[in-house]
Amino acid sequence: MQTLNAIVFGWYPYLCLTVFLFGSLVRFDREQYSWRSGSSQLLRRRQLVWGSNLFHVGILFIFLGHFVGLLTPIWIFDMLGVSHGFKQMLAIVAGGAAGLMCLAGISLLTHRRLFDPRIRANSSFGDTAILLILFAQLLLGLATIPVSLGHLDGHEMVKFMGWAQGILTLQPGIAANILDVHPIFKAHLVLGMTIFLVFPFTRLVHIWSAPVWYLGRRGYQVVRRSDGASRAADRPLQPAE
Repeated sequence: MQTLNAIVFGWYPYLCLTVFLFGSLVRFDREQYSWRSGSSQLLRRRQLVWGSNLFHVGILFIFLGHFVGLLTPIWIFDMLGVSHGFKQMLAIVAGGAAGLMCLAGISLLTHRRLFDPRIRANSSFGDTAILLILFAQLLLGLATIPVSLGHLDGHEMVKFMGWAQGILTLQPGIAANILDVHPIFKAHLVLGMTIFLVFPFTRLVHIWSAPVWYLGRRGYQVVRRSDGASRAADRPLQPAE
């Protein structure tokens, strides 16, 4: 059990982070014109708008919450007078609300992609698979809330903080920090790391573009000539969804 825990939570995170970073870099360097999400925005547009907005707002809060909650050194919270119990309750309430918002959004997006014949026919395996993986991850995250309610002292959260910060600072044996945590937390962590692993091979890569130049970019279109060659035409395009 300890060996399996060490592999999954001691070695697997580094594999996922390496593929995540180098895979994204390679895809950006070699396949910039695929750096977008496939467009089906003219079909079921209202469902798309509601689902997309709910999902993206919810996932943004979830990401920021996990980033700050897991990677902020514990001494900073102690210095600010934020108790572990308060932090735990804040994570349950705020994270639960953001999770429900995100779940509602991805439910609309998944229903739209799976049950509209035209959209389903135009969807790749990767498009559908990543939606279902994210859907499962949200369900796992929400399923941790009842378990967390049994640890309102924040002791379990401190274990995860120590583990996440230990992984980034290359601390040996840090996987032992979460050896005895509830299996639902472990499943949530494993699927979360797996999302990082498959990230470069999915439509999720368009996330990288959004903060920097995506909104103000000049549209590019790949135009194929009669001789079979292709070139990028600097031609304005409608934003793809």
